[in-house]
Amino acid sequence: MRVALICLDKPGHLEMRKANREAHLAYLAETGVVEMAGPFLDAEGGMCGSLLVLDVSDLAAAQDWAANDPYAKAGLFASVDVREWKKVIG
Repeated sequence: MRVALICLDKPGHLEMRKANREAHLAYLAETGVVEMAGPFLDAEGGMCGSLLVLDVSDLAAAQDWAANDPYAKAGLFASVDVREWKKVIG
């Protein structure tokens, strides 16, 4: 199943994001479940959140994946929304 993660950073945490970005990208690569991923951008073009699409067995697997993301472990996110998602185009 596909699951979308909509993660919004805590305000003023860009430096935390940058400090944990390498570990986050390594986690995306090593887990092998990420189909698409990228940051949300604020009005100035700065990263302020993440959108990820995972291909996992169930919502529990997606929630576990999200909890183990280095960004989450560092306390970067103000919120994480985990939703089943259906691909229609692309």
